[in-house]
Amino acid sequence: MKYRKLGRYGVKVSEISLGSWLTYGASYGKERTEACIRKAYDLGINYFDTADVYGMGQTHAGAAEEVLGEILPDYPRSSYVLATKTFWPVGDGPNDRGLSRKHIIEQCNASLKRLKTDYVDIFYCHRYDPDTPLDETLRAIDDLIRQGKVLYAGISEWTATQIADGVHTTRHLNLNPIAVNQPIYNMLNRYIEDEVMPLCSREGIGLAVFSPLAQGILTGKYRKGQEIPKDSRAADESAGRGVSRLLTDEVLTKVERLEAVASDLGMSLAQLSLAWILTHPEISSVIIGASRPGQIEENVKAAGKTLDQETMEAIEGILDEQ
Repeated sequence: MKYRKLGRYGVKVSEISLGSWLTYGASYGKERTEACIRKAYDLGINYFDTADVYGMGQTHAGAAEEVLGEILPDYPRSSYVLATKTFWPVGDGPNDRGLSRKHIIEQCNASLKRLKTDYVDIFYCHRYDPDTPLDETLRAIDDLIRQGKVLYAGISEWTATQIADGVHTTRHLNLNPIAVNQPIYNMLNRYIEDEVMPLCSREGIGLAVFSPLAQGILTGKYRKGQEIPKDSRAADESAGRGVSRLLTDEVLTKVERLEAVASDLGMSLAQLSLAWILTHPEISSVIIGASRPGQIEENVKAAGKTLDQETMEAIEGILDEQ
């Protein structure tokens, strides 16, 4: 495993990290989850990512955190970086959502209890909250950092303008800075390259990106003219709507051509997709999901891989085709 600094900050995270969106605490049982987490740790993954709403759709709020809280305490707390988030509704009450001071403080405390830890390394604002003053949100995070319950402030899927406003607010109020951003990023969704990535690079904000395999599309499991695999995410009505709408002939043609590039390099398409993301020095870590330990073993092989200029140009040519 290779490790990178979180933006300009001193903490180092594994190039490949393990997330729990749509998996742990929800779709997969404890035994399966435990096998994945322990395999990840054994392979050198030191960054584990979760959120208060992960697992909620199928069980209850905090389900994924509870599962991690049963497993990770077996390891020295200093040996891993633990992140969680808040924003999305965790209940029906008017204050059970958003980024108000009340919700942030209450949810952070609840997350710490579920995770069975005194602190989280990163606490993310899971989206931007237009209903709460930005200074209220950032002051609340700053207070948690000063209390030692949070080490680094994070944001997820904020626009470049929102990030810039956040950076200005922390400086103006002398608050702890935004250290890391968690946006979606993969070969099929590159929106952050225009404004978000350059801004984060300039401000020293790390990028820990999610959905690097486009929810399985960049594994090659979906083929033109073939039925959607019954055990795939696209076949799951509750989770697959966002996947199935991307399964166009244009996208699947690109996937076929990318798979040929990967094959020529002796790599799987998933490994190529992860290695491509990691060629960008702005990226601190790539958050993968996994239902089986074997998937983690294969994906971590992308860490430290280098792609030459010819390969990068070939990939760019495929992705640019309309």
